[in-house]
This record gives sequence, C-alpha cells and structure tokens, in this order.
Amino acid sequence: MSTHQSLAADDAPITTRAALIGVFEDGGKPVDAWRIGTEHEKFVYRLADHRAPSYEEPGGIRDLLLGMERFGWEPVIEGGHVIALKGADGAISLEPAGQFELSGAPVENIHQTCAESNRHLAQCREVGNELGLGFLGLGFWPDKRRDELPWMPKGRYAIMRAHMPRVGGLGLDMMTRTCTIQTNLDYAGEADMVKKFRVSLALQPLATALFANSPFGEGKPNGFLSYRSHIWTDTDPARTGTLPFVFEDGFGFERYADYALDVPMYFVYRAGKYIDAAGQSFRDFLAGRLPALPGETPTIADWKDHLSTAFPEVRMKGYLEMRGADGGRWDRICALPALWVGLLYDDVALDAAWELVKNWTAEDHARLRDDVPRLALKAPSPLGGSLQALAKQVLAIADAGLARRARQNRMGDSEQGFLNPLREIADSGLTNAERLLARYEGSTDFIYETESY
Repeated sequence: MSTHQSLAADDAPITTRAALIGVFEDGGKPVDAWRIGTEHEKFVYRLADHRAPSYEEPGGIRDLLLGMERFGWEPVIEGGHVIALKGADGAISLEPAGQFELSGAPVENIHQTCAESNRHLAQCREVGNELGLGFLGLGFWPDKRRDELPWMPKGRYAIMRAHMPRVGGLGLDMMTRTCTIQTNLDYAGEADMVKKFRVSLALQPLATALFANSPFGEGKPNGFLSYRSHIWTDTDPARTGTLPFVFEDGFGFERYADYALDVPMYFVYRAGKYIDAAGQSFRDFLAGRLPALPGETPTIADWKDHLSTAFPEVRMKGYLEMRGADGGRWDRICALPALWVGLLYDDVALDAAWELVKNWTAEDHARLRDDVPRLALKAPSPLGGSLQALAKQVLAIADAGLARRARQNRMGDSEQGFLNPLREIADSGLTNAERLLARYEGSTDFIYETESY
C-alpha cells in the first residue's frame, strides 16, 4: 500500500471533470519512455523463534528501517515515526503488520529490475542479520494468527483497520497476513491502455495460478493454493474484483474515472495527518459536501490518494498495476515483470494475447477468478482443457515478445531467461504451493528454511 507522497503540481484544485481524467491521460508515454516498476513485499520474522517483530521493540521494524539508511536511503516521517524510506532504487514502505516492501524505481528492462531487487535483498539480509531478523517470501503467513501480529504507526492503516470489518470478512487478514509481487507498466494512450487493461485483467487469474504460494494458515493447510487471492474476494466488494465494465464497448479513461468516483473513500490527507472519511463519497467531496471536510473541495493529490484505495485485480493510476501474484522467492520477483512485459510491451505479443481472450464472456472471467485460488493451473480454461495448457501458450507469447524486445545485459543474456521459473511450473503443472503441501508433515516450520530470502 502507498505511503503518502505528492508533487507540487498535485496541489492544484480540481475544478472540472477533465482534471480527473487528465491524471490518466497524462500517463500516456511514447514507447521509448515506457518503464517497468516492480513492487515486492516480504514477511519479517525473528530468526530465533519466528515471531513477527513490532515496530517499537529493540531490533524491530523501526530499527530495520533505520539500519537501511547506511545504504543511502532517506527517512520519511509521519507523526514522529519513520514509516518509509526513499532512495535511488525507489521507496521502502511498511504494510500494516510490518511486511517490508520495496516499490522499485522505474527501469528500462528486466535485467535492471533484477539487479535492483538483488541489491535490496542483500541490504535486507545485512541489516537483518545484525538485528536477528529474517525475510520470508510467501503470499500468506503460514503460521501466524491475526492477534499475534503487530500494527504499524501509519495513519491510513488506523482508518482502514476500523473500516474493514464493516465491509468484508477478510479485510484485516488482507492487511496483516498477505504479501504480493506487483508490476507497474506504461501505456501510449487511451487505445493502448484499453487493450493492455483487457488482456492483463483477463489473464490475471493465470498469473495468480503461476504464482500460487499461500497454501497454509495458522500452521496447517487452508484448502487453497492461493489463499491470498481468495482473501480479496471477501475484503470490500466496492473496491475489489475483476471490473466487468473494462470489457464493455466504450471503456476508456472516463469510464475508469466513473468507477473510481464510486469507490467509497477512506481518508483525506491534510497537514501531515489522515482525516477519517471512510465510506464517504468523492462525488460529495467534488461538490464541497464531504462530511469530513465541509466546504472543502479536492486537489489532484486527493484524487491520486483516492485512486490508491481501489484494489481491483488490475488498477490504473496513470499506469497499469498487475496485482494478481502471491509473494515468493527472489526469482519470482523478476519473473512477474518478465511475464507482463513480454505480453504487453510488444505489439505482436499483445495482439496474440488478445486473440486468446477476446471472446471470453463475463461468466468465463468470473468462473476463472473463482476457481484459481483453489485449483491454480488445474482450473478449467475458457479455451477448453486446463489452465496449464493456457499457461504454456501465454508463456510462449511472452517469450517471443521478450525476444523481439532484444534487451540484453552485458553478458549477452536476454530477458527471456527470467521466465524460466514460470516455464518450469507450467511444464510440471505444479505450483510452489503444491510443492510445499507435498512436504508438509504436521508443521510449517520447514518453510522458514526453504522460502526465506
């Protein structure tokens, strides 16, 4: 989840509907300016006993953040607490229960993504070893109850914590017990955005299946391969889901703005503090009738903040966010952007992927979203057969897209190699979740040995 940051231009008041849509229009970039942003979260635990450390305790999350400053990271302060860091490799932030996230800087190719991730993980290990902390790559805490987990001192989380039980049964689990990998990608303009949004939204369940990595909860199998994905089905229906309107005629920037306007608000940020506006309407805010701030109207920064509180499977914020993957080992961090860049940053690949999904019905999309958390690659494909067969087709398209991009590192390696972990999963039909279940013998302790960074 986002840490509050805004530009001076974002202080401009919103006076027209065009200003709302302009945030999306301004995201359009020429092809040579397209970049790749990768975000990845990991669970932090005590090496001695696997306990999740609090923010305040000696050697806890605060000290972890402070320890990272030696690498040139600069602190971000909220309410007197260091709650994030910013630097050349992007930003480090905290999820609600102390999950540690790198939101990587925009880079040109997957080689740079992987180098950035490796630097970050090396820094985490150096500081973590000094503090007795480890880092776990999984989609859901394998053994922690919610009441065993701490809360971080971030204003927006206090508001969300109070609001979540009003709108869903698993929202607090989403906040405290999940980790994900995400990829953020650019578009050229509205037409390009529409095609990329449709392809990535249709295939998001496939990414969930390939990255399924959350089969345990509270020390035992939970009945799912991606329990993290299932959690999103009972978090808050007003701000989650597969957005059927994306596939309807006329979809574009304006239609997404209408969707976002109808997402209930969480907060307004003023003078360094989060003001509770949970459940209130951004449309009322535009009209100066927001109960939390009577008479005030929003700025562009308020609109951007609001956009960050919608959580569909694919999200637009002036770029597209791919949100379907569980957290996982280091090679998965590089594999996710490789998959989506191969599909979306090459016109031939994008057209081929669209040919696969363009005739899927709303029922197909919904069924796939419902099946994948339990079945992963064994879920039925809308094209017939299992999702495993579709995975092989899609990975072949992505591989060809990366080949045509022809972005090599200094050793002459292409970006295609970053797909190898996904190819192995597609060929075998076995997700990491299934491999972990096969090793389970009544305890999840082994996961700390096999799935830590």
